[in-house]
Formats: sequence, C-alpha cells, structure tokens
Amino acid sequence: MSRARQTIVVVGDQLVAGHGDGRGLGWVGRVAARTYPSVPTADFYTLAAPDEDSTGLAERCMPEASRRFSPTADNRLVLGLGAADTETGISVARARLNVANVLDAALTAEVQAFVVGPAPVRDADRNRSLAEFNTGYADVAHRRGIPYVDTFTPLRSHPVWQRELASTRAGTPAQEGYGLLAWLVLHRGWFDWFGVEDALAES
Repeated sequence: MSRARQTIVVVGDQLVAGHGDGRGLGWVGRVAARTYPSVPTADFYTLAAPDEDSTGLAERCMPEASRRFSPTADNRLVLGLGAADTETGISVARARLNVANVLDAALTAEVQAFVVGPAPVRDADRNRSLAEFNTGYADVAHRRGIPYVDTFTPLRSHPVWQRELASTRAGTPAQEGYGLLAWLVLHRGWFDWFGVEDALAES
C-alpha cells in the first residue's frame, strides 16, 4: 500500500509569504526544500495575510486550511504567528485564547499542528511587548503537546536579523534572515514532527 501524502498548510502573515526575499522562497520555501528528501510525498500550501493579528488568524485559519486538506491525506497545520497583536490592542490573554482555539479546532479535526512563534521587529518597545506574547503562545502550544519554535529569543539581538530589518523598507528580513528562520524551524523539532530523520543531515 502506498503511503498517504502529507498535506502541510502554513498559515500566517507576510513572513509566511516570504516578502522581502529576493529569491522568493521565504522560510517556508527553504523548509519545504529541505523536507522533500525525507518526506517526498509532502504537499505544501501557504495561506498568508499581511499584518494579520491572532483574531484574524483564528477566524480564517481552519476554514481556509480545511479546503486544502483531504480525507486520504496526513493533514498537518503550521501556524506562523506574527507580531501584529502588539499593534492592534489585543491583550496577551485574548491572543492566547485565539491561538488556543485554532489548535483545539485542529486537534478536534485530527490535524497535527506545529507552531512557529513571532519573529522580532525593529521597534524596541514592540519587542518588549512581543516577548510576553511569545511566552504566552509557547505555553498554549506546550500545554497541548504541540511543538513550538521560539524564533523571537534567538533573533531579537541577532546582528544579521537586525541588519536586514533595518535595510528593507517594509521591515521584513531578506535572504539571510529567512535562512535563519528556516534553520530554527528545521532544528527545533520539524523532522521529529514527521517521525523521520533529516535525510540531508551530516552523519
């Protein structure tokens, strides 16, 4: 019997779409390219909405993702959380509930979930607030046994990340920044989530 295909739906903001990346890959494209040798039956779908907060994400996530899922596939959901909650006035408690609702809906639908936390922005005040959201999101995921990649902590003071944010008009990363995001995702439980080894890892 042939193995079921993996349908991986990645939902998030402009970073999920790879805005600012001259190669047009973003972190999702880089992760997909590294995944295929180990999971050749994977199908990636990217659903991005720019500057979307967690309320908007919660409203559209499962309805849009479900249109890509198949009853014969191994359906998986990746949340690429953004930083917009720090600007729209949503409390950390409300944001936690929004993310919890999405993850609970996925669990109910027997969809495996993986969460990539928000990346730091240029503004120091927003980053102080974003640190609280990041901690809250991580707790929500961990309580449900769902992998969570903290991108905020390692990138907050990373010189390459900060340089690229400062050099782009929209405050998005460029090629190296997206490479850093992809590296974090790939080395923080990605292949364990599929139950496979990284076929390209150095022995």
